[in-house]
Amino acid sequence: MPTSSPRLPTGPVAPATLADVARGAGVSKTTASDALRGHGRVSDTTRQAVLDAAVRLGYTPNRSARTLRTSVTDTIALHIPEFLTSAEYYMSFVFGVAEQAARAGLNVTLVSSGRLPQADGLILCDPMPDNPVVDQLMNTGLLVVTAERYGGEGQPAGVVWSDHETSLTELLDHLHARGARRPAFIASDTTGDWALTLQRTYAHWCAGHDAPPLLRKAPFGSSPEVLRGVVGELLAANPETDAIVCAADGAAAAVLPEIRSAGRVVGEDLLLASCVDSPAMRTAEPPITAIDLKPRHMGAECVRLLCEILAGQARRGTARTLAIDMIVRASTGS
Repeated sequence: MPTSSPRLPTGPVAPATLADVARGAGVSKTTASDALRGHGRVSDTTRQAVLDAAVRLGYTPNRSARTLRTSVTDTIALHIPEFLTSAEYYMSFVFGVAEQAARAGLNVTLVSSGRLPQADGLILCDPMPDNPVVDQLMNTGLLVVTAERYGGEGQPAGVVWSDHETSLTELLDHLHARGARRPAFIASDTTGDWALTLQRTYAHWCAGHDAPPLLRKAPFGSSPEVLRGVVGELLAANPETDAIVCAADGAAAAVLPEIRSAGRVVGEDLLLASCVDSPAMRTAEPPITAIDLKPRHMGAECVRLLCEILAGQARRGTARTLAIDMIVRASTGS
């Protein structure tokens, strides 16, 4: 009597991870890592249990983690200033860092001060040159990769940045094509490269289009009430304003009520756009045109670059550009 053929898997099987090996051997991830690398105080019995689990599960060490020539801790540090953590962009960035680090078999430690735990490298998100904690971290002797360029003293080992000058110029050109001749810009008052680049680009665009620069600044992380006050004052003092571009994450959606209370109709007699895309932009009424900065990809790319520099696969001083896109929605009359 014929027997049925074995059932084959219908999809790809995810490769075993270091965490899988640790669970299979009944040890911590750190102990599993030490056992596989031949480091640390691991008994022969435990080491053999880990090796047996690795063979049984078909575990293959990630190439990036395996080739970290200077790796000591299998940990990378990440610093984000506390006042930025309320913005969705930075939370998405953190998830991108964590996901890519996990793929490389690395742990991530968040750093809130200038004192570093043991780590093989450091990622700084949108570092501010006048931040004393950033200054301390830049001088710890660790390899540092920054998300966006750093304007202070000292140079990071690597940079992942986006061309914000080109993207904002494209956005302003889009508004111009939709009929806007007096666009205003609500800028962030931070001193990071992103914020300063946007302000310079806006001023340059206005000069080239015979448009009066209608620039206002708001503290980063301002409440909706503060942002609405800024926009209310702008529209009262400059009723000819026919477009508003908001720099900060979430600001464009927050000011919609103020625009309506001024008797303006978004997408018709006043165009509205954001320099940072988010769910708030997509779900606003009307949906708001925005620049997708791809924060999750940015976080992952910072980890990739740090791993490659640590492994000697990329030279120090490497700068990589992350592509960003403008997403056109109904707020600009589309």
